[in-house]
Amino acid sequence: MTFDVPESLILDTALSVAGLTDYIRLLLEQDEQLRQVWVTGEVSSANHHRSGLFFTLQDTDGTAGIKCVVWNSQVAKLAQMPIPGEQLIILGSIRVYPQRGEYQLSVWQALPAGVGLQALRYQQLKNRLLAEGLFDAQRKRSLPPHPQTIAVVTSPTAAAWGDIQKTLKQRYPGLHVLFSPAIVQGEQAPESIVKAIERVERDGRAEVLILSRGGGAVEELACFNDERVVRSVANCAIPVITGIGHQRDESLVDLVADACVHTPTAAAEKVVPAISELYAEHRQRVAALHQVMLFSEETALNQLQVLRNRLRRLRLDRQVQQEAQQLAWKRQQLVQVTMGRSQQATQHLEMLRQKLASLDPKAVLQRGYAVVRQEDGAIARSTAELAVGQDLLIQLAQGEVKVKVTEVKN
Repeated sequence: MTFDVPESLILDTALSVAGLTDYIRLLLEQDEQLRQVWVTGEVSSANHHRSGLFFTLQDTDGTAGIKCVVWNSQVAKLAQMPIPGEQLIILGSIRVYPQRGEYQLSVWQALPAGVGLQALRYQQLKNRLLAEGLFDAQRKRSLPPHPQTIAVVTSPTAAAWGDIQKTLKQRYPGLHVLFSPAIVQGEQAPESIVKAIERVERDGRAEVLILSRGGGAVEELACFNDERVVRSVANCAIPVITGIGHQRDESLVDLVADACVHTPTAAAEKVVPAISELYAEHRQRVAALHQVMLFSEETALNQLQVLRNRLRRLRLDRQVQQEAQQLAWKRQQLVQVTMGRSQQATQHLEMLRQKLASLDPKAVLQRGYAVVRQEDGAIARSTAELAVGQDLLIQLAQGEVKVKVTEVKN
């Protein structure tokens, strides 16, 4: 087959190898989908080079393969190292190398097959929350030892709610339980759980909150890795304990909660003590207190006996008897001295009484004398003080007489 095409036209339209390669490069590297593409396959070979890790990713049936490279700056960030025979999901972009006329996948991330983008986002969110300090042990609060009111956030139709109720009733009768229902699976679950926690906070009665659901597949538990739920638990005003799933890897909610266990029943057991255990502890304390009292009593009796023995050795009874005899003798002396001084005082008083009686003006008047007083009450002692016509008052032993001076004799 021949072509009748002018040679000049061929020369004008022909591309160089570099031009063709550059054209292909632009097509591949500027394609939006190829700038960030997930590729799944099996690692068939791997080779460490000073600039990075080079490996080939191919379909399991061997029908297609692509060369890949992870530069040294990116190797430490890989979630999974490419090892021959491993199934991986690769995140990267297409790059063309003109010198070899080849294209390869420049790898950013490598994950175990089946994990995908969700695992990458999980790890990125975990790292971000870890950097914020939401998982720090210093943030975690202690659960109240004897709560009177607790809140439970779970599905009303889930077996977890029944398990929690049964366990709480058996362990701690009389406990007040506030139930805040939520959807714990599916796309609506994160928002539903956040609203359920907010209802508990607005109510304000609960002292601790249980966030729980039974076991399930990884996809069913995805809501407990949702950032909205994680931050709601981290910012909750009361301590939060999680009981999610059965013996599995921890979710982000578990990491941020104040306490976490693997099952709803275990959460109920951890949040309240068993009444039987409390009774046993009480009996132990009573027995211990009784032993302490017996020991204290025995110690006190021993100390008392020691003091008695010391008293006997000191013969304090003889000392007390001697002191009593001395006191009796001193008392007798004091009585004698007091009686003598009282008798002397009585005699002196009688003498003074007789002397006072002898000086009593009334006694003089009884003997016939009188007292003459002037009008101003002054006693008249001399005729020089009197004048004719002056009124005088004469006091006798019995009564008084008023007179007038008719004559004064010197």
